[in-house]
Amino acid sequence: TGPVNSECLGNFLRITLSAEYFENKYLSLSVVDKSGTAWELNEAVAARCGYTVTYSTWGSIELHASALSCHSHLEVGVFTVTVQIRASPASDMSNATTHLKSASCSYGPWSPRELICGSNYMEVSVRKEVPQTIRDFVQDEPEDWTLVFPEAKAEEASIWQIVFHQPEEKRALLVSNAWNAGYGLNTTDSRVLLRVPYTAAQVQLVKDQGITFSVLRSSTFYKYRWVILMVDTAVACPVDGVDYSNQTITWTVPKYVPPLSAGVTGFKDVLVEAGVDLHKLSAKEMASRKYVLSNELNAIMMKIPIGAEGGYYKTSVINGQLGAKYSINLFLEHQWEDNKWGLTKHTIIKEIETPFEQAEVAITNNLNLSARLMNVTVGTFLPGVELVNLTIEGVAVAVPEAVQHGYLIHRARYTNGSKAYVIQVPLDAPSVKKEYMREDLRAYTLNVTLTFITHPSSETFAIPVTALSAVKDAVLPSARGFCDGRNLHLIISRGNVDQNWLPFISDWHLTPEGAQKYNYSLRDNGTHLAISVPFLSSHVNYEGLHTSAIKASFYLTLKDGITLAQRRDFSVSCIFSPSELIQCLPNSTVIITAIKLVGDEDLDTALLVLRDRQCKPSLVTEKTATFKFSVNTCGTSRKFNGTNVTYENEVLYFRPGNDTPLYQLKFLCSYAVKQTADVRYEYRKNPPPSIKPGFGCLVLSLKLFKEKSYSEPYQESEYPVVKYLREALYFEVELLQPKDERLDLNLDDCWATNSQSQDSLPQWHILVHGCENNKDFYRTVFHKVNYSLRVKFPQHLKRFEVRMFTFVQGTSLLQE
Repeated sequence: TGPVNSECLGNFLRITLSAEYFENKYLSLSVVDKSGTAWELNEAVAARCGYTVTYSTWGSIELHASALSCHSHLEVGVFTVTVQIRASPASDMSNATTHLKSASCSYGPWSPRELICGSNYMEVSVRKEVPQTIRDFVQDEPEDWTLVFPEAKAEEASIWQIVFHQPEEKRALLVSNAWNAGYGLNTTDSRVLLRVPYTAAQVQLVKDQGITFSVLRSSTFYKYRWVILMVDTAVACPVDGVDYSNQTITWTVPKYVPPLSAGVTGFKDVLVEAGVDLHKLSAKEMASRKYVLSNELNAIMMKIPIGAEGGYYKTSVINGQLGAKYSINLFLEHQWEDNKWGLTKHTIIKEIETPFEQAEVAITNNLNLSARLMNVTVGTFLPGVELVNLTIEGVAVAVPEAVQHGYLIHRARYTNGSKAYVIQVPLDAPSVKKEYMREDLRAYTLNVTLTFITHPSSETFAIPVTALSAVKDAVLPSARGFCDGRNLHLIISRGNVDQNWLPFISDWHLTPEGAQKYNYSLRDNGTHLAISVPFLSSHVNYEGLHTSAIKASFYLTLKDGITLAQRRDFSVSCIFSPSELIQCLPNSTVIITAIKLVGDEDLDTALLVLRDRQCKPSLVTEKTATFKFSVNTCGTSRKFNGTNVTYENEVLYFRPGNDTPLYQLKFLCSYAVKQTADVRYEYRKNPPPSIKPGFGCLVLSLKLFKEKSYSEPYQESEYPVVKYLREALYFEVELLQPKDERLDLNLDDCWATNSQSQDSLPQWHILVHGCENNKDFYRTVFHKVNYSLRVKFPQHLKRFEVRMFTFVQGTSLLQE
């Protein structure tokens, strides 16, 4: 079979255009007359000339013609129709290819009256009847005819005018006017033909037995030499009469409707036949398809199971929803005899569509794990459905451009003409969402919306596609932990699932800012996450305390950054020496840090005391309490042991109203009190005490703080600092290097200038020989420095408070 094929079906010719050959092309159909002129078949011309263009099963295009269609060349028993098909890839029909198809079919004898109800026109052709008396009377004087009726054509037998019988009036149209109004008129040596579009103004809707008919009542006047003759050219075609129930189509056609039986008596059925696509079916063929044809007294009834052989499903779209309709082109021929016409043949071609039924589109995902490809099959679809674009992450992408986004699209065709679309997407494509599930499983999710168009109706619909694949390729983060003398460290190696996982300590999100606040170290280079925390810190758990060891643990959790679901837990545990909790300073000062163990959640570290319950901690956190006191205070006992003296005290916790401690931590400091050495002794008068100056490198810092608590210094970006007169300024001087606990920092002189040069004038002394300036009306105030997590050596710091002032000369301000 080629691109264009033809088939003769009784008095009809069917020309079929291959759906595959003409797919995605714009078409123009024309009929070629005997002179070679091509007449394009638009809707109006097709209806007027007796042509029907339909889209049949699986998208092929059919053209129906008959022996009496315009430009059909009639010979004895044979008619020939020539069709021109132009096909172009562009809507303006540029670069079109042309196909000519000429087909001839034989036609049988005509009945006195033949009625055709096509899908786009109604047709009636009747035999010319010239009474014998007129044949004997007329003379061959055509000039007399043209003198009386100049509108008539010069041929021997031609139509002159049509009279439409309407309820309110009769209206006559000459041939030229009727042709312009969309009517088709023709005459042969033996017949008169009238063709009517369903939309003609003179068509009426009439009900008979509850069925609606399109009816045209008309009389056609034609000339026979110089005699005018009239024939009845009424025509009636059923419009409805179709019922859909119990998965069955029931088509009812009343017989002998009044417009066709005016003045008629003595009806007698001669033949009732039916078929599909202009093919008549035998009783055996109908039974095999489960068709039922019944000829009753007043009507003919045909029943077709929905989905039966002979029909086909076609795509339909309503409100953007994809569905299908079952369509079948039925063919009914009813012949009867009566006393007026003799034999009448009524042919009805009825295209029936069932109501819209929404369709579910199958979506299957076949993962090609070795190639790491998602193979998503969408469909099947009926012919005439075309994928036009994809919406990927909110962006519409035409099918040819989808490959730039990693999408490969294939069309799968099946033997019955249906098709599906296969979309291949790499698992690592940016638009594929990756999510950790459990253990070593990752979920790959593809979300894409496919937009389709239907041909020839140009309706569009969209199908959202969500495909999920579970792949065992998850690499979870791992960690190693270790400790040094004063810190616990965790180094986490990133996997391929934790790009959006966040570090948490319990329910606290550990951020760089939060880590800095607690003096933690947090570093993330994309492949490794490193965390370091001091042994004595708020987020370390103390799980055991013995005379020789302390077990400390640090726990970290990685949580999903969106759902906050717990994904992975890590911890590091180390053994520290209890000596980390105590400092026995040479100046007889003891600094002891008590820790709260796991299991002592009810213990309030702020209520810890020493033996002298008036001695309370100088620094309290949720898990620690730090005391600083002299060995001669706070109920400290001492014990001499040879050359050593041992000082002992306890950290205690009492519930209110109970003198039995619930928590008891004993600690001691030992000092050497006697050393023996052989020395040479010579008596001399003791010289006066003196301090010898020495030289060395000291690193000092001078900072200005915002408040008396000395918790937050001004940053470099905040200078210059604006203050009002007599507003307090809080200064801190710190010895940064060397870190030697035997050193004490003492301030000698401190002065202010009016410029950044320390030697400029004027100057005002704030400290003189380590003391406040007694000439100052607002004296400098010294503040005590206590031990804290930040201050390890209080003797290395000096803090003092100065009231804001300005330099004046007379009554004028001095400015730089």
